[in-house]
Amino acid sequence: MFDTRHFVNGLIGMVTGLLKLYMWIVVVRVLVSWFHVNPYNPFVQFLYRLTDPVLNPIRRRLPRALWTTGLDFSPLILILCILIVHLFLESLRL
Repeated sequence: MFDTRHFVNGLIGMVTGLLKLYMWIVVVRVLVSWFHVNPYNPFVQFLYRLTDPVLNPIRRRLPRALWTTGLDFSPLILILCILIVHLFLESLRL
């Protein structure tokens, strides 16, 4: 017999695991941006392709005053959003 509770818990576990993985990909991208690396490196290009589609809309919504500091706050905002969604999904476990 199909048990919905186990299916939902498994699905939530899979989504939260993917969210954690994506959060660490964002952290690695931030760390790579702190060092002078070749932007044509395949690994760096892979990181940019994975994170830029999500970070660019956040950057567009940030006030221009934050850009004068030279710091990019979009990864921080994205990580906070990921953590909030993660906590919400964990609260839905049955």
